[in-house]
Amino acid sequence: MNREMHGSSSTESFIPMSSIASGKGVEVAPDIYSYTTQIVNVCFIGNPDKDNSFVLVDAGMPNSASMIIKEAEERFGKGKKPKAIILTHAHFDHIGSIIELVEKWQIPVYAHPLELPYVTGKKNYPTPDGTVEGGLVAKLSPLFPTEAIDLGSHVQALPADGSVPHMPQWEWIHTPGHSPGHISLFRKQDLALIAGDAFVTTKQEYLLDVLEQELEISGPPRYLTTDWASAKRSVEVLQSLYPSVAVTGHGKPVSGEWLSTNLLKLTKNFDEIARPDYGKYV
Repeated sequence: MNREMHGSSSTESFIPMSSIASGKGVEVAPDIYSYTTQIVNVCFIGNPDKDNSFVLVDAGMPNSASMIIKEAEERFGKGKKPKAIILTHAHFDHIGSIIELVEKWQIPVYAHPLELPYVTGKKNYPTPDGTVEGGLVAKLSPLFPTEAIDLGSHVQALPADGSVPHMPQWEWIHTPGHSPGHISLFRKQDLALIAGDAFVTTKQEYLLDVLEQELEISGPPRYLTTDWASAKRSVEVLQSLYPSVAVTGHGKPVSGEWLSTNLLKLTKNFDEIARPDYGKYV
């Protein structure tokens, strides 16, 4: 029996915050396209010059469904829809439009087993930490929604063998810390990485950096990260893969020497760069 879906403040609350990158896309590779909805990136995985088959990674900010649908159709063709949605995690800015997208496309959603409680109505995320070290975005973070949504029978756990449905050659890697079931996606063939919020490329706690998308290696957004020891280990795991290109949940896609140099820097200096000096989850 199909269970109905139910949204929450996480999918219904418009957050009046955007960046200069909103509504713009970057082709990182022929089959990796990063698209920004306000302050967060979603990814279209698939080559439009081949079979027009694709997968969507994450679901953007609340009220961004029309943007995502329009971009998908412009890239892959009128009426085209993804085979599935893969969630790196279920914070509001990564699942904000998922109810509308699933209702429109009638496709499955996959998430890590530890993330399922947040998308099956069983558990809310902890309240964001407005006291954490950082700027105005950190201070405003208690206003961000953390209420669970319920995707009903549309969501299921990722395969235990590390494979990613409808994404051959890719594997999912458990990278907790920012959330319990956070994952990153990696393709050994070309060392491509979709990091989610395991690390990002802008200081997400500072409003000006968010607005201008200032390029800087950073750890996971501090105000929603509750396990810093795990977050550090996750960055170490990703660095050990020596990715050649990375799309992160916030900030610009990065590659080559910039990525290798700065990811190593973040790994070696995680406590100074990423971990806040104070905050209730430190």
